[in-house]
Amino acid sequence: WPSRMLYNIINMLRPWLVENGLFGYCRVWTYIEFRAVVSVLMGFGFVLLMGKPTIMWLIKQKIGDNPEFHNKSLNELTKKKAHTPTMGGIIICGSIFFTTMLLADLESFYVRMAFICLIWLAGVGCADDWLKLTSARRTPGSRDGLYSWEKLLFQLALGVMLGIFIHHYGNTKWGDVGHNDILSMSRSLTLPFMKSWQWDGSQWIPADSLIILGAWTFVICTTLFIAGTSNAVNLTDGMDGLASGITGMIAFAFMILALIAGSEVWAKNLLVPYIPLSNELAIVAGAMFGACLGFLWFNAHPAEVFMGDTGSLPLGGLLAYIAVVIRQEFLLLVVGGVVYMELLSVVLQVGYFKCTGGKRIFRCAPIHHHFHMGGTPENRVVIRMWLATAALAALAIATIKLR
Repeated sequence: WPSRMLYNIINMLRPWLVENGLFGYCRVWTYIEFRAVVSVLMGFGFVLLMGKPTIMWLIKQKIGDNPEFHNKSLNELTKKKAHTPTMGGIIICGSIFFTTMLLADLESFYVRMAFICLIWLAGVGCADDWLKLTSARRTPGSRDGLYSWEKLLFQLALGVMLGIFIHHYGNTKWGDVGHNDILSMSRSLTLPFMKSWQWDGSQWIPADSLIILGAWTFVICTTLFIAGTSNAVNLTDGMDGLASGITGMIAFAFMILALIAGSEVWAKNLLVPYIPLSNELAIVAGAMFGACLGFLWFNAHPAEVFMGDTGSLPLGGLLAYIAVVIRQEFLLLVVGGVVYMELLSVVLQVGYFKCTGGKRIFRCAPIHHHFHMGGTPENRVVIRMWLATAALAALAIATIKLR
């Protein structure tokens, strides 16, 4: 399979391009920064192109949501959303897949693992959405899809597999004596304001304070992080444009961070881990950003389509996967502060409810419903959470230099 589809096409046409003096204009496709920017535009354009036909197909298949919560007040607030088509995540995932296929280096191990993460979680989400909407399982008329433990099992299994593969790849690729610095970087725990590099007077070397994770620790942390982030984005998907807007901003921040991590010069100057070839994940992050922007075209209030678990599970999982590869899990905790707040609100609500025999901390969890039921209009809740994410993304990128 061609390593870069468009790049190979250009090479095939090279004699004609050279003859007509056009080859110089095509040279930009060899630059990762250019392809990352194009991935945003292509991801956006693909969703715009396929959005309306897909929505019409979903309507024709009668794949419409009918939100039901264990709260009468919330059901009253969301009754206007009944029968809005869901499973719109297939547009997002399709856009990310084909954009990455066209622009990324498919010989890159990290890109191939990104495809596995995308397809795996999209499949789990699609199965869950389909079972909910068709009531084809267990109790007639029930909206239950996959059980929570079933979804979690698939997420944990993916996390274990990715953790093992990433760790093993470091051994096989950078395990020789000449690449010990790179191997230690790919296993390091990057804490806020902690330097990954230090200058010894003649060259850059790994910092003495670098924390290297063992194999089991690395795999366990990767597993929990991917499963947790996937569920966090899933819980955030509860208002028109909320999850798509937030994940789009996070993806943009990690497109920049992936470009930094994959550049030896940038990584050493900014004192962050240098992970060779990880800059190809900027294509994946750029495609995510563009796809989320395009989906907002149809998902903004009043939404024409919902992404469902088909979109939210793979978006969260991909963001966590990119963060793991470039060793910036803590920065994802900062940039994704809103989605982790949503996850924490559910954990606190459920735990407090069980411990107190029915008492609640919030009016309803996840927390965006708490604000909505308190009288804040849905649009205002969404925009405020967008603004919070944008501020957190700016903060995270700014702190890169504070080491």
